[in-house]
Amino acid sequence: MLKLAVIGAQTLVGRELVSALEACEASVVPLSIGALTVDEEVGDLVVFAPSQLLLEGLDAVILVGTPDLALLEGFPGRILDLRAEPEARIDPMPLAGVWPQGTKSLRGRPALEQVLALIPSLLEGVGEVGGTHLRSVAWLGDRGLDGLVEQTLAVLNGEDPDPAKLGYRQAFELVPVAPVAGKGRLMEIRVPSFHGDLLVLQVRAQEGHTLVKKEAPAGVQWVDAAPPSSRDVAVSADLLAHFDLASDGKAAVLTLGFDPVLWGVLRPTLRLLGLM
Repeated sequence: MLKLAVIGAQTLVGRELVSALEACEASVVPLSIGALTVDEEVGDLVVFAPSQLLLEGLDAVILVGTPDLALLEGFPGRILDLRAEPEARIDPMPLAGVWPQGTKSLRGRPALEQVLALIPSLLEGVGEVGGTHLRSVAWLGDRGLDGLVEQTLAVLNGEDPDPAKLGYRQAFELVPVAPVAGKGRLMEIRVPSFHGDLLVLQVRAQEGHTLVKKEAPAGVQWVDAAPPSSRDVAVSADLLAHFDLASDGKAAVLTLGFDPVLWGVLRPTLRLLGLM
């Protein structure tokens, strides 16, 4: 049985991660990032203040929050950095397979990268891909959800919302973000929804090929009636996919709806640790 610690277990992402790991019969020590508040001490999940003593004998530590840096000094096991802004100098987790041998530390990848990597398993004959990513605030965890609530209440009260928690004004607004150089033809639009991301992709076939829909892999569900909404995605354990093929078979619109916590944190972590 794997013995793990989750640091930041009292957060939205941390709670979900602890629950998923325990469901796979891993032994999990839920830790806060520092001294506990009264609310954390009496919450549904029993969380412990971090100490090096609690890390003894563990196989891996998973960072969802930022602890005192001295906590991990000399820790001999593996470290997985799943914070919203992980340590950039650490290599990202692989998109397939388990933890690479001989590697001590890895950082997470955004849910977007994990989902885009699925496209070859969804469609045959794919050439160029571009489109729009409608991004909810869930990727920021508690900070995103709390920030959107606070901004929404401010707008409803006729006040100017404080963008401090989100880093941008979001309530009742769509916020386009220019494509990042080297990241392909994908426009990000931050939307005022709590949960459920949508990718609306324009797909073109390779020269001399046509696009063919494949059987859905594990964790993916094809939906035929209409593209999924963010609400559909927020209540589904699967990635929801809709395929609208042009009459010549050379182009299509592929809509993918996914939970950014499930696809950016939970599923890749369980895969990496060999628990799924």
